[in-house]
Amino acid sequence: MKENIQFNLNGKKTNIYVDGERFLLTVLRKEFGLTGAKYGCGEGHCGACTVLIDGKPTLSCLTLAVECDGKKIETSEGIALSKHPLIETYIMNYCMQCGYCTPGFLCTAKALLDKNQNPTEADIREALAGNLCRCATYPQHIPAVQQAARELKGGK
Repeated sequence: MKENIQFNLNGKKTNIYVDGERFLLTVLRKEFGLTGAKYGCGEGHCGACTVLIDGKPTLSCLTLAVECDGKKIETSEGIALSKHPLIETYIMNYCMQCGYCTPGFLCTAKALLDKNQNPTEADIREALAGNLCRCATYPQHIPAVQQAARELKGGK
């Protein structure tokens, strides 16, 4: 049976009928064409499917779409559309090779910066610990997040 749900998706109010057993990741990709969040492990271990729900990094492969009724959802596409400095700093610091994990890292890093405008290296490592990268770009994420934090505060 389909349920009608409404949520704010990347700044736009949306209304959709979904099967109660569909995961948010599938709905974002199939119904909205938002392919940033990726299916990785399907078990919540890799972070490739991470999106922000009410500002909190959330694994969309484990979240039922119906649980998002009335919520605010932000994807990596929404972060890019807002021209958040993380997009540019991730590019400038070579934080991706294949790019499969990058959207999940971006969502997680944005949540950190929304909560902590001056993260230490330890803060960044802890926040990003749930995101896996097979290309081993981990060292580049720290300066990228630190640089984005400086830019958000008006510095370079």
